[in-house]
Amino acid sequence: MSHFLEAAGLALSTIWASKLRSFMTVLGNIVAVTSIIAVVSLIQGLNAAVQDAILSQAGADSFSVQQFGIVFNEDDFDRARANPRITAADAAAIKRYGPLVRAVMLESQGSGAIAYRNKSIDTATITGVSDEFAEFSTYNAERGRLMSASEVARAHPVAVIGWEIADKLFGAVDPLDKTVQIEGVHFRIVGVSAKRGTFLGRSQDAFAIIPLRQFQMIFGARRQLSLTVNPQDLSQLDQAMDDATLALRIARRLRPKQANNFGMFTSETFLSLYKQATNGIFAVLVGVVALSLVVGGIVIMNIMLMVVSERTREIGLRKALGARRTDILAQMLTESVVLSVLGGVIGVTLGAIFATAVSYFTPITASLELWSIALGIGITGVVGLFFGLYPAARAASLDPIEALRRE
Repeated sequence: MSHFLEAAGLALSTIWASKLRSFMTVLGNIVAVTSIIAVVSLIQGLNAAVQDAILSQAGADSFSVQQFGIVFNEDDFDRARANPRITAADAAAIKRYGPLVRAVMLESQGSGAIAYRNKSIDTATITGVSDEFAEFSTYNAERGRLMSASEVARAHPVAVIGWEIADKLFGAVDPLDKTVQIEGVHFRIVGVSAKRGTFLGRSQDAFAIIPLRQFQMIFGARRQLSLTVNPQDLSQLDQAMDDATLALRIARRLRPKQANNFGMFTSETFLSLYKQATNGIFAVLVGVVALSLVVGGIVIMNIMLMVVSERTREIGLRKALGARRTDILAQMLTESVVLSVLGGVIGVTLGAIFATAVSYFTPITASLELWSIALGIGITGVVGLFFGLYPAARAASLDPIEALRRE
């Protein structure tokens, strides 16, 4: 260990004596590690934000049924356009033929204005829900209560609003039992949802939830509907989806060889689609990192060969004084690894600074992962070891007498 520390100290002094050359030598490593740290930090932060947003909207304990499935090309879209709309009959069929289903909710979304006295919000998300909506974990009331099943079924003019709506329209005033206008229609507020925060700079708290029939009176009965299904037990989610698929195929009288004319999704479906999209970013990152590391390794090898040439007399003198071949090999390899790892450390620092700056000035959050730091520094260490082998072996094989004769 003492020999290694001594060699590392000598390597650092050599690097410091030629600061500019050393920096240019490890520039490839710096670029590679900066890319690793910055991109991984931003993607990890984005992954967490996307996961939270998807789970808050879709819920981890339910699945949704929509008119369209996953569409990858124009042909798929043309076929999906013939799919029938989701209706209340579909919800009834799932309830009837799905023994593992606990609750089924019809819902629809639109954008509209919400006003209270002289204050208004013009682009709030308005969601209409059916009477079993309270069974789903995506809906909550931090203050007040959720709408009751009978209020929703009878289309009472009641609403649950998001945190931002309550804050902007009412401020410090208690919004419960106050009357707001949603697209000109009066609704009594019965609850305020807990704060969800923002996603990519867009608020997730500017919404109002109202009974579905009231929603259809405001926005029209032909507005697109979707179904959300909650199984009796989360462990039975896949089986409940199979039951719901069978129920819809029976209700829509599909033949065995006919494809489903509806789409079925879980939160994992959306997360997997997102991960497929980010895989392309990782592929580009791998290419950039690999190219930078190869270039950096070649530069390190060339510089180390030049160092061996410059220090030929020193190496010859050390061998003449009793240094073994392995001592020279270890010394040169240590210098190569220390030089390479130094580039990795600089790259980690720059990558962290870049990711933090992006997170500070944009809605994208960053999450610096310890494994990415270890990976970045570890890779540069391996590069220094691999590309330093040839120069180190060449230095170790020098004949001491010929080396001392070298001018």
